[in-house]
Amino acid sequence: MNPVIIYTARVKNLMDEPGDRSAHSDKTPTLGGVGMFAAFVVSLILFGVVVGLERPDLVKLLSLVLATIILMFLGLKDDLIALAPKKKFLGQLIASGIVIFLTDIRITSLEGLLGVGELPYLVSVVFTVFVFLLVINSFNLIDGIDGLAGTIGIIASLSFGIFFLLNNNYLLALISFSLIGATIGFLIYNLSDSNKLFMGDSGSMFVGYLLAYQGISFLGLNADVTSVFTVPNAPILLLAILSFPLLDTLRVFVIRARERRSPFSADNNHIHHRLLERGLSHKQATILLAIVNILVIELALLVKDLEINIQLVVVTLLGSLLYTLLFNLNRLREKAIKFNDLRSVKNQGRVVRIEIQDEFVSQRIESSPANNGVNEKARVNSSNANINEEWLIGEKRIKELEKSKKQNLSTKKWKEKIKSAKIK
Repeated sequence: MNPVIIYTARVKNLMDEPGDRSAHSDKTPTLGGVGMFAAFVVSLILFGVVVGLERPDLVKLLSLVLATIILMFLGLKDDLIALAPKKKFLGQLIASGIVIFLTDIRITSLEGLLGVGELPYLVSVVFTVFVFLLVINSFNLIDGIDGLAGTIGIIASLSFGIFFLLNNNYLLALISFSLIGATIGFLIYNLSDSNKLFMGDSGSMFVGYLLAYQGISFLGLNADVTSVFTVPNAPILLLAILSFPLLDTLRVFVIRARERRSPFSADNNHIHHRLLERGLSHKQATILLAIVNILVIELALLVKDLEINIQLVVVTLLGSLLYTLLFNLNRLREKAIKFNDLRSVKNQGRVVRIEIQDEFVSQRIESSPANNGVNEKARVNSSNANINEEWLIGEKRIKELEKSKKQNLSTKKWKEKIKSAKIK
């Protein structure tokens, strides 16, 4: 399915145009959500046909498919011709309302979190809609680099899927693992260099919606007295599972509010953007954020015996700290440059390429024994970087290159003077 989507997008020029905020420089097909949706829905339908679901489960299945169809087409339209935010919110409201009113999937209790227990029906409906909108749009915001949204989606869906399996709820488990399979199929192309494919809004809204659906179902199943396996801190564990998109969205909104901008205005203040600025590649940033997300989930499991509000403080503060610590990666960057500089001197007579993958600084050094590792052809190219502020070691390296260049020029002039004197 995905190769067909990539071919069609290229033929019809349905490509994502790189802009000022884009982390890519090439046109890329952005209809990955279509393939994910197709794989997911086909899996659900085949399961329903083979198993012969009873009416309540069949209603849940059909309502979920209908809601995801609405979101997929809204995202597809936004990917192709752009869609007003109000229309996107309206579509998300309709999709949320479908499963809430047709299947009565709601958050009925906060289990003592912030002193709140059982929720009245109307409050429960409104709060559930808010959770749907929050998770959908938070997940949409983290879809900024290769592999990130898909990997975080797999971690979250796997966490929910294991819980559903332990409680013998095979319909919800099927939803979880069908989403995982569809996402893995997408990631193969999203992480490819030759046949790259973006998730697009059609994919990010679709996945975000399914994660919200699983999270709300997780809370409901955990509160069910007939459940075989339960956890004492389900709301906290849910926050931990979705910690990265939620904390990143909160952080970005706070920054925009402090700068007196709309919370929905675009910028490059997301955690994954900052990691690229620190010199990490897309894959490195994705792996690092995935590891931290898993650590936050483990943290929530470790503190499950504490009072629930203390758990909230611990998980929120330590989780935020873990994600914030990722910004302090300049030392890794400096060590990498020093190591490559040493290699450039050792490999005299060869061309050694030193690349910083976020394109903030790119160096090509041509070495030779005559100039102690650097000659007049050496150059340093910088793109969108303030070296004095962002990379002190780069400034030092530039000064070394300039000094070596001046020495080479003076040596060359001196040799020319001797040669001209011999001729006379």
